[in-house]
Amino acid sequence: MNSWADNFGELPLIAILRGVAPDDVIGVAAALHDAGFRVVEVPLNSPDPLRSIALLSAEFGDRMTIGGGTVLTADQVDAVHGAGGKLIVAPNLNDTVAARSIAFDMIYCPGVMTPTEAFRALELGASAIKLFPAELIPPIGLKAMKAVLPKTVCTIPVGGITPDTMAPYLKVGASGFGLGSALYRPGDTGAEVGPKARAFAARFRDLMSAG
Repeated sequence: MNSWADNFGELPLIAILRGVAPDDVIGVAAALHDAGFRVVEVPLNSPDPLRSIALLSAEFGDRMTIGGGTVLTADQVDAVHGAGGKLIVAPNLNDTVAARSIAFDMIYCPGVMTPTEAFRALELGASAIKLFPAELIPPIGLKAMKAVLPKTVCTIPVGGITPDTMAPYLKVGASGFGLGSALYRPGDTGAEVGPKARAFAARFRDLMSAG
């Protein structure tokens, strides 16, 4: 079974399937996997999200990191873990969510906006920090944060990311990205998601190869 480090390292783009329905999730995830994606997040404000997480974990858990997003309480961490999820993504930083995630040996990726929040997230055991919303944290803001954060910290801008907005973040040290509505919108099929996923993957790889 591939680890988070393997999966995120292969293509550091997290597919955020906000609004996905269980009947659609396998087809969408298959298209993402074919495009090279190895990390999928189902936000808990989606229809029947725990069923989607369980379906994804059963089908792709040995080759993708599957998790829940918009996780706000420790009880929700329990639920994602029970559905087979390995990743907890949150829009905020919460001590009890952090503690429960770490207790289950899950990947914890909280949302932060400031250096204070970022350092606190690391103290709580975060595996990565989600810079959210990225619309309010431009590349110059990430550059300033990277100057004081430990060099090994995984920083993931999320919010409004498109293939055209990745380059300036990568130049200042972004580790990867969380991709929302530019990749998936509720009701999209695998056939619709596939071309967008391939465009993101190709652009990311082009930027990395260009240095």
